[in-house]
Amino acid sequence: MSAPFPTSSTGCINVFWHEGMLSHDTGRGIFDSGMDPGFLEVLEKHPENSDRVRNIVSILKKGPISPYISWHSGRPANLPELLTFHTQGYVDMLVEADRNGGKELCSGTFLNPGSFDAALLAAGTTLSAVKHILDGHGKLAYALVRPPGHHAQPTQADGYCFFNNAGLAVQLALDSGCKKVSVIDIDVHYGNGTAEGFNRSDKVLTISLHMNHGSWGPSHPQNGTVDELGEGEGFGYNLNIPLPNGTGDKGYEYAMTQLVVPAVQKFGPDIMVLVIGQDSSAFDPNGRQCLTMDGYREIGRMVRSLADKHCGGRLLIVQEGGYHVTYSAYCVHATLEGVLNLPLPLLSDPIAYYPEDEAFAVKVIEVIKQYQRNNVPLLKEA
Repeated sequence: MSAPFPTSSTGCINVFWHEGMLSHDTGRGIFDSGMDPGFLEVLEKHPENSDRVRNIVSILKKGPISPYISWHSGRPANLPELLTFHTQGYVDMLVEADRNGGKELCSGTFLNPGSFDAALLAAGTTLSAVKHILDGHGKLAYALVRPPGHHAQPTQADGYCFFNNAGLAVQLALDSGCKKVSVIDIDVHYGNGTAEGFNRSDKVLTISLHMNHGSWGPSHPQNGTVDELGEGEGFGYNLNIPLPNGTGDKGYEYAMTQLVVPAVQKFGPDIMVLVIGQDSSAFDPNGRQCLTMDGYREIGRMVRSLADKHCGGRLLIVQEGGYHVTYSAYCVHATLEGVLNLPLPLLSDPIAYYPEDEAFAVKVIEVIKQYQRNNVPLLKEA
């Protein structure tokens, strides 16, 4: 389908990107281990490789959504910016590791030559994207970045992430006068780093929809369970929605309708951040949540509606995971179609129908809803 030109009701998305982020080489091996067992003829690329992002850039430049895209160049973050979220000791450790030629920071997370510069670009590009919104130059901005960031905690790397790109953007929004920021994270893994960074804040509502994977070791001590609600003044402002495998399009829509929308409405943010990862798709090697293009499109539409209603349409989108080199690009395209609130899909799903049964997911979501109503002050009267 050919794309109509943008109108005042759809707008355009300002995409922030820098090709220097492709210099992060994560290597080859068995999945994300970097290990060569010695008996395989073909070693696969690490899932977080540059090909996945090359295809996202390509589909946005050449696909039917291209008339709705305005491109902007990213830039590296500087040290004072990094220290708004991360500790000096952690940043110093990364600098030293880079100076010494790199190291494996934790399982699957490799700082190789070129990785540190790419991570600086990812952080700075995300900051440029949110500043574009804060300065009034546009309402919709998408930080198309790698390496990803939402697992990076103030003091440590985790899950392919070095700097918490979304967390840095949230802090800049707060420092620039925003009183409340909502974060909705739909990556298949728990956005533990972002949650940890604002664990004691009542100014940031972090909501994460993820598969129920629990902790995966010292770099990721958080479980992502419903009872991790934040601490102190931040109690009740971290909402985890651990979903069963195979939740699918209808299950995610139900979770958004029953859990996410009411929480954001109660909170009333000044700006919203949508953290996207296409590893929640039906065909991703890192996830089993069975979302298709239709599901991502609907999530994008629902989040855009929330942004229009509560914060004048101000919405930052930050790229995280998504490891199927082809389908992730299609799902990004669909997500942005939804954010643009286009009346009809611009792209058909190349993999098409995937059977789903949301019945179990609905039961789980109802249990989570009741738990939140009983334990989250913000939602007790919902």
